[in-house]
Amino acid sequence: MANSYSEPPMFQLLSKGQKERIHLASLKILEEVGVIIQSDAALKLVADGGADVDMNKKIAHIPQHLVNESLVKAPSTISMFSRDGKHDLALEGNRVHFDPGSSTYYLLDSETLEIRRPLSRELADFVRLADGLEHIQAQSTALVVSDVPSTIVDRYRLYIVLMNSPKTIVTGSFGAGGLLDMKDMLAAVVGGDDELARKPMAIFDVCPSAPLKWGDFIVQDVMDCAKYGIPAEILPMPQLGATGPVTLAGSLAQLNAEFLSGLVISQLAKPGAPVIYGGSPTTFDMRYCTARLGAIETVMLGCAYAQMGKFYGLPTHMYLGLSDTKVVDAQAGFESATGIILGALAGINVISGPGMLDLENCLSYEKLVIDDTICGMAERLVRGIDVNDETLAVDVIRRVGAGGHFLADKHTIEWFKKELFIPSDLVDRQDLKLWKEQGSKDTFKRAKEAAQRIIRDHKPEPLPRDIEKSLDNVTRKIMKAHGIDKLPLGPT
Repeated sequence: MANSYSEPPMFQLLSKGQKERIHLASLKILEEVGVIIQSDAALKLVADGGADVDMNKKIAHIPQHLVNESLVKAPSTISMFSRDGKHDLALEGNRVHFDPGSSTYYLLDSETLEIRRPLSRELADFVRLADGLEHIQAQSTALVVSDVPSTIVDRYRLYIVLMNSPKTIVTGSFGAGGLLDMKDMLAAVVGGDDELARKPMAIFDVCPSAPLKWGDFIVQDVMDCAKYGIPAEILPMPQLGATGPVTLAGSLAQLNAEFLSGLVISQLAKPGAPVIYGGSPTTFDMRYCTARLGAIETVMLGCAYAQMGKFYGLPTHMYLGLSDTKVVDAQAGFESATGIILGALAGINVISGPGMLDLENCLSYEKLVIDDTICGMAERLVRGIDVNDETLAVDVIRRVGAGGHFLADKHTIEWFKKELFIPSDLVDRQDLKLWKEQGSKDTFKRAKEAAQRIIRDHKPEPLPRDIEKSLDNVTRKIMKAHGIDKLPLGPT
């Protein structure tokens, strides 16, 4: 019998006809409503490309042909590289990768369970923790630390990640000039601008403002990413009923239009520039006036939005796997698992959000450890079921016979680690007696101990001394430009 490995199971919310209708609605929005672009340089770029631009109102009406031309130019595969060559990622097809949530201003204190502002050493610990987790394949510039001036904090977060992990990074700048400084830091690590374009090791989030608006420095980041060959993750963030229509289809049309406008700007700046179809849409809770990141409709939006990215043949990204709760509890578990598993089944290439709490405002060491296990479960799920002569095991069943057992059979020994996802000791599968003997620990306690152990014992691949020196030199130059003499964790 021939090998019969089925395609991985996939979660699809939209039919082909529905995707086509959303696409056509987005084209109509771009052509008839237009997009605000608060940059004369970007407005001139799209005007020269064929858009109808009102320079006084700073609105660009983007024609259908310009969108279609841009979709043809954008690459369908993006290869991301790691410093050590062991954590490279291929963003294509239905390959799924996970990274922590990013840019939170708060950390859940492991001892007091207070949500508070983090320090630089805690960002370094978080990065080392993510580096040591098997199913977190990429880093993020996770925490906005409180002991560094805000004028430089976006650059400094990247410095801490580069010093503490070789993995690919998902990051972003906070203001004018930030992206270029961060590009220089990355170039110092990989060996120059040309090498960075050839082997990119960081993805930059660029976020339009909903509805249908590009701020000055953000749209400049889109153009600079294109210029230097840096993958840009265009990340629309409307809230249903607040900054987007309350209907899922309406917000999908708006989200898609916002993405397509960024794609056009990118491809006009440099044809073939790498662009990721990203998003962080949310629903709006009318009771509390808060964003609902863990809501099922948010997950549905994210998965359907990723389907539109695949409809265009582009690499995809989404913020999923986070929770709105303020502690690591049952809500954190079910909201995060729902997002991670459905996102993986949707084949989203980059899923950001593990470790996140409190309406996308807080990160937790313990939640990241727990989410790493959920990510591992999701990876096993999307592998599907391998059906062939060896896995059907007819000969094995014949050999064991009726009434026998399979525990000692060589087939079991050979296959159980291949076929079954075996989680760490974080997951409790002991009998009651042994669980009590080992302290009756709940999931949070086990996750806390695991996080502390990884932070204490895991040794990330260090930067070679000459590369560290180059990175330090670039960072000192940035510090000098901002009048900063010293930072908590270097450069020394």
